[in-house]
Order: sequence, then C-alpha cells, then structure tokens
Amino acid sequence: MGIISSSIARKVAMALSGLFLVFFLGQHFTINLSSVIDKDTFNNWSHFMGTNGLVQFVLQPILIFGVIFHFVMGFILEIRNRNARAVSYKSYKGNTNSTWVSRNMIYSGIVILAFLGLHFYDFWVPEIIYKYIDVSEAVENRYWIELVHKFESPVRTGLYCLSFVFLALHLWHGFASSFQSVGFNNKYSVALTKFAKFYAIAIPAGFIFIALYHHFNQIPH
Repeated sequence: MGIISSSIARKVAMALSGLFLVFFLGQHFTINLSSVIDKDTFNNWSHFMGTNGLVQFVLQPILIFGVIFHFVMGFILEIRNRNARAVSYKSYKGNTNSTWVSRNMIYSGIVILAFLGLHFYDFWVPEIIYKYIDVSEAVENRYWIELVHKFESPVRTGLYCLSFVFLALHLWHGFASSFQSVGFNNKYSVALTKFAKFYAIAIPAGFIFIALYHHFNQIPH
C-alpha cells in the first residue's frame, strides 16, 4: 500500500513503468520496421521473439504486468488528482495552468488501452492459439505474411493509425514529464525533453507508415 498512500511514490512508479513501456515500444517498432525493409529479417526476429523461452515466459509476463500497472496507476492518479482539487476549473485560464494534452492524459490513455485490446486480439491471441492450443508446427517464415494480411482492411488500418495519433499525444506529455518525476532536473533536462518530444512524434509516425505501407502493398490472393 506504500505506493498508493504516497503521492510522490505514485508519480515515480507511474514514470518508471512509463519509461519501461517506452523502451519496449522502441524495440517493438524496430522489429516491425524491418517488415518493410526485409521480410526475412522480420521473420527471423519474430521467430526468435516468439520461441525464445526467456522472452516468452519471463519478459512477456513482465511486459503485461507493466502495461496493467501503468494504466491502473494512471487511473488512480487521475481520480486522486480530481478529488484533491480544492478549486475547480472556475479558475482555469486556457493553457496558463496546463496544456490540453496534460489535462486529457486519461482519455488518450483509454484510447491506447482499447487499441492494445485490438492489438492483442489481432496478434497475441492468435499466436497463443497457434503455439499452445493447436500446438502447430513452428514455421519460421509465417510471421511476415500474417502481419501483412492484418492490414488488408481499411477500417482496421484506420483504427491503428488513429490509435497511434493518440499514442503520440500521450507520449508528448507523458514521456517528457516522466524524466522530471524520477528526478532528472539537471543540465540534461532540456536535451531529454527535446528527445522525448522527437520520440513522441517519430515512433507513432513510424508505426503509421508501417500500417499504411502494408495496407497499400497487399499481396494479390
């Protein structure tokens, strides 16, 4: 209960879990980007990630816990912050107090959470069924074609792209503020903030590019 009872500890825990997810996001983007460069490389990396015991039974559960923890902590912070406001938005004057993005982190977070549900339904659930329920043969070159076919539908592709826009908004404030929450208020603060802003735009834009690339370069049936 220590994390829940201390405001500072909650913010630090939120920031650390966010930084962990940002690191995973970069790794995930690197693998996915290879799908538009060389399908064999994508297949090899995906096969390794999908069959390596350390990744599957240690890192993957940690990642799932990190996602759940980050969003639960986000909801807790939002509820407590709202309850703690002595003065409501009567005193709010535009962006004088805070930016639109920072005031609506909970909503961008909800959209991202919904997207993760779709992403799990599209990729993680079929993978679990393939490997552990149907116990199908490990085919190393199946990953690229499976990824491409997921972007056949313009509706699904559009949902993915929209979700990445909200991810950019979420990262724009969250990534930069996480450095402050964990104490990086020093001579590197300006550089870290610039890097966080660049990352918040570049990575979601890269994911949008990947989705659109595969949507408009479908393999004829």
